[in-house]
Amino acid sequence: MNALAFHPHVDLQRVRHSTAHVLAQAITETFPGTRLGIGPAIEDGFYYDVEPPRPLAEDDLPVLEARMREIIAADLPIVRRVLSPAQARDLFGDQPYKLELIEELERDAAAISTYRQGPFEDLCRGPHVGSTGEISIDAFKLTHVAGAYWRGNEQRPMLQRVYGTAWETREDLEQHLWRLEEAKRRDHRVIGRDLDLFSISDEVGPGLVLWHPRGTVLRMAAEDYLRRAIQEAGYQFVVTPHIGRAGLWETSGHLDFFRESMYAPMQTDGQDYYVKPMNCPFHAQIFKSRQRSYRDLPIRLAENGTVYRYERSGVLHGITRPRGFTQDDSHIFCRPEDVEREIEGAVRLALSILAAFGLSDFSFELSTKPDKAVGSDRDWDRATEALRQVLERLEIPWRLDAGGGAFYGPKTSLLLRDAIGREWQGGTIQFDFNLPERFDLSYTGEDGKPHRPVMVHRALMGSVERFLGVLIEHYAGAFPLWLAPVQAVVIPVSNEHHLSYAQSVGARLRAAGFRVEVDDANERMGARIRRAQLQKIPYMLVTGAREMEIGAVSVRLRSGEDIGSMPIGDLLTRLREETDAPTHGANSGSELWDTRCC
Repeated sequence: MNALAFHPHVDLQRVRHSTAHVLAQAITETFPGTRLGIGPAIEDGFYYDVEPPRPLAEDDLPVLEARMREIIAADLPIVRRVLSPAQARDLFGDQPYKLELIEELERDAAAISTYRQGPFEDLCRGPHVGSTGEISIDAFKLTHVAGAYWRGNEQRPMLQRVYGTAWETREDLEQHLWRLEEAKRRDHRVIGRDLDLFSISDEVGPGLVLWHPRGTVLRMAAEDYLRRAIQEAGYQFVVTPHIGRAGLWETSGHLDFFRESMYAPMQTDGQDYYVKPMNCPFHAQIFKSRQRSYRDLPIRLAENGTVYRYERSGVLHGITRPRGFTQDDSHIFCRPEDVEREIEGAVRLALSILAAFGLSDFSFELSTKPDKAVGSDRDWDRATEALRQVLERLEIPWRLDAGGGAFYGPKTSLLLRDAIGREWQGGTIQFDFNLPERFDLSYTGEDGKPHRPVMVHRALMGSVERFLGVLIEHYAGAFPLWLAPVQAVVIPVSNEHHLSYAQSVGARLRAAGFRVEVDDANERMGARIRRAQLQKIPYMLVTGAREMEIGAVSVRLRSGEDIGSMPIGDLLTRLREETDAPTHGANSGSELWDTRCC
């Protein structure tokens, strides 16, 4: 089996969990009367939710770190004990959040255990290291304080969440802190503002993105490339409404299994209508609109369809986690015997397109049947095995996500790693045997009888907004030429003497299909060059008296490299070669990335 274990080392997880307890001890000793929530280990670190007698500030973190180092240096044994519910309530009588957890454990007939280190004892199921001395005193750091609703419920009290990170060595910690600083520098929300790509307005609504002209150019460049690649792979584009009757979502199962993520209905002519959280029921209706034959299959329908899902305000994050977003959505209707071939084609297409965008570090996640699901175990097992077989055959690294599938079928998700190694979820490919049954889809087989098709959901980018957010952070806003909202800016040395020639250069480049601006601001040339560099514009084309004489421009790159004088014809050749690169690169290389579906 090719499944890979990507989870952090067990011992490191224990270290992080134990460091969270050391943090809780430091807080309760430094701020007596603090009420404790929970403090788990998380990816790359830990946190603890607390309700202190006064709000914690960033200035408090060094004080807490100093106390934590004293606790670690004391090498206190960490000892587990199991309590009865009465004992637990007596121990945590002044801790209301712990009492709530104890009540749940008692109701579920679960063991109630605590871990003690010196005078501090906390409700916890573990596991932990043997003593506080096993935590490296130089390899942890408290990073920041944020707000967090108790149990993630907006109707519950707002606590403070203190985040930290813990590693095996000081070198590991320093590398992680560098990644955090680099992540701040690459934050798509900051770059999106600085490059004037998009905004989110409270007057419009949280999680609803406004794309500005330059951001729209970036988005259109990405979508245009994607559209061409999809059409070449045998897909047909469709367009569907933004709303649908309640009955549609009842039939699909969304109102039973996805209602908490859907917006409230609107009523028209006595009917409830919902804004769509997904496009799949509409594509099923297009398939059902006329009789289909086995000769018609596979039918691959594609749509860049905008959907709306209610996300809690606490999880919204720029364009990578909005409430309204566009899916590059496709649904493949095929015969059961063709489903593995179609899934393989979708995987190959996804990887081909990622290569064009400069994303080559990836893995897959295979998500199986969740607790709330439709369909028999036999169907789920068959569908999951089909996905697994494709990943195994293509020798693609993957990991298991038990219970993480959609309610209608298992899925495999593409996990991308960006320039600094962070993991992002990309597109998904989902096997669906339920919607064809629910919508009574059929095709006429070779035997002249009706047969049920299989439906494959696939999104290559997933959310276009999230994918672009990943690209912004991956490139830190310095996009490859073919994606750059402004590919070149022409800068006259003197507006009085050279502006007319600069404008003619800009017009010639625009006529050749390039996105070019002319900076005619009444400023020094150096200031205009600096502004273009800050805007991450790939080419700065300076025009002065000498360039006018010979029909050339002086070429500078955003990296600061000065290429020197170049005739306009040579510049056009260079720009064409550079913008053609993704088109050629998408289908080149290993056979694995061949985009032909079948």
